[in-house]
Amino acid sequence: MKPLAIFGGTFDPVHLGHLSVAWEASELLDAEVRLMPASVPPHRPPPIASASQRVAMLRAALQNQARLALDTRELERGGPSYTIDTLVELRMEQGERPLVLLIGADAFAGLPSWHRWRELFDVAHVGVLSRPGVAAALPDDLQRMVAQRRVDDVATLRGVPAGKVIELAVTPLEISATRIRELLAAGRDPRYLLPAGLFDDAELLAPYRH
Repeated sequence: MKPLAIFGGTFDPVHLGHLSVAWEASELLDAEVRLMPASVPPHRPPPIASASQRVAMLRAALQNQARLALDTRELERGGPSYTIDTLVELRMEQGERPLVLLIGADAFAGLPSWHRWRELFDVAHVGVLSRPGVAAALPDDLQRMVAQRRVDDVATLRGVPAGKVIELAVTPLEISATRIRELLAAGRDPRYLLPAGLFDDAELLAPYRH
């Protein structure tokens, strides 16, 4: 069974850095990847664009390809977007299908600050999106938690629904959503930082222009 991988974020706005790592992870895992915009991210300030505006941008960005899909359940649920709640819900829907939470290496190192973080391994695998050859230092309690869970072979993830940790070496694109918002606010056109579909309709990027 093809794994289902989840890639969350505010996507404010979605940019080529998001899409390229999601695409590479999909190839490495041979998985369906769903981009899942967060409603109220617990760890950061609220997004500038509204939920419906961010969904419209994602829909435009994901046209004409089949690897990456959109999942809006966190926006529909409202309230803080706790990853554990989302994964428990997906587990109930997907049965024994392998689930993979895709997470950047820096965010992974901060996992112990997440809500009910230990339970994440009960419902999903974790795919750590890392730069080739760069290992983030992990806090002791996380190090202990993942020591016996690490695997190198993607095939291992297919055999069990949850509980493993795999490093996925992806090509990092140094693109910052903050910088993109600054450029748009200044009347600039960040053409090759954003998916082409976002320029097809002026309304899509209107939240960031002043």
